[in-house]
Formats: sequence, C-alpha cells, structure tokens
Amino acid sequence: MIRLGVNIDHVATVRQARRGRSPEIVAAAHAAALGQADQITMHLREDRRHIQDQDLVHVLEALDIPVNLEMAATPEMVGIALERKPHGVCLVPERREELTTEGGLDVAKHRDPIREAVERLHKADIPVSLFVDPEEEALLVANEVGADAVELHTGRYANADTEPRRVHEYQAVRRAAASAKQLGLRVHAGHGLDYRNVSRIAAIAEIEELNIGFAIVGRALFVGLTNAVREMREEMWRARELAVTGEG
Repeated sequence: MIRLGVNIDHVATVRQARRGRSPEIVAAAHAAALGQADQITMHLREDRRHIQDQDLVHVLEALDIPVNLEMAATPEMVGIALERKPHGVCLVPERREELTTEGGLDVAKHRDPIREAVERLHKADIPVSLFVDPEEEALLVANEVGADAVELHTGRYANADTEPRRVHEYQAVRRAAASAKQLGLRVHAGHGLDYRNVSRIAAIAEIEELNIGFAIVGRALFVGLTNAVREMREEMWRARELAVTGEG
C-alpha cells in the first residue's frame, strides 16, 4: 500500500517564532508515529528557518520509523547527511526568499553537483530521491544522475484554481509517475496536498509514497497531530483501495 511521510517542519516553524523549546519536535514525531506515519520527513534548510541541526539528531535517536531528510545538494548538507545517516535523502531546490519550496529541482542545469551529491550519499548506503516537476526531461536526467527515486512536485495540481486546470495537472502527474516507473525509478509525490485533493494523487498506482506536512499540522490544531495523521492516512488508503478495486 501507499506510504505516508509526515513533514514536521511547521511544528518547528511555530517553535522558532519564540525561539523556545515548545512545541517539541521529538514529541511531534512521536505523535505522528502514533498516527501510523510510515516515516518522518524533515527539511534542514540552509537558513535554518525551522528545523535545526539538533532536531535531526534527536529525532533520529528517538524514533524507530525511518527519517527522510530533505536538503539542498550542497557540500554542507551532504556532509551533515553523511554524518547523521538518515534513512533517506530527498534533494530539493532552495531559495532564501521563498516561503516554501516553489518548484522542482532544475536537474539538467545543476546536473554535476546533483550527480556528485548522489554518488557521495550512495557510498554511505543512503538512498536518494530528487524533488522534480512532473516533466519528462527532469525524469530522464534524474535517472541519468543515479537517483533511486523521484518525488513529483504536486504544487501545480494542488494550487489549480479551476477543475479543468486541476485535471490537466493531475494528468501530468499521472503520466510522469508512469514514465518514472518505466525508467526504474521509485515514485513519490508531495507539495500542497491536503485532505480535499489527496485522493486523486493517492490513487495513482505507481506512486509509493506521499510526503505531506502543512495540511496535517494545520488540521492538528483542531484534532491533535496523531488524529490528523490518522485521518490523512485513511484518505490515502481509501483512495488507493478504490482504485485497486475499480470502484474509484
């Protein structure tokens, strides 16, 4: 079945608003695990605006479920990953002025540093995914540089303001998932997914994993993080089961 990675960055965003200790990141990770998250996702940004280095250390020490580290393909970040040994790394683009990741990696433009990062991480037996737009060229280059998986950027689908546009972007994700699978890449997806729009993406058979953060943390304000994770997992599983049985 499809896996759920819970991104806890925005729990850290709340904490960093006061530069204090609460809400505690390890407690958030445990709460997500209790809601049956399959992994914890954390983005250690170069500007350290939310997740801090010690957050990664503490979560890796405290939890039994996998930790997926999102990071830029820089020597500093690769060095941290090699030292801390997360269960997987997702290479993502970063711009200091952005509110959140605004698009996929330009893998073709940054082919050499990405290839070098992938090679260094592979030497430490750390699997690598690349966060890319659902476009054929990005998939081909991701395969060329040796990535194990791609995480398809679903932001254009999630942010579509009309149903025809939403369907158009969904079809782009669906085609990209099929192409990535044919290339031998594992297929993940994420960005902008919430309780209302996740079903279509979760029903795509080639997608093995969704990484979702903001919607779950927002829902947690009303129902608690464990329940918010459980609700998202149920939405995903229901969509996948309906797709498999042909009832969706």
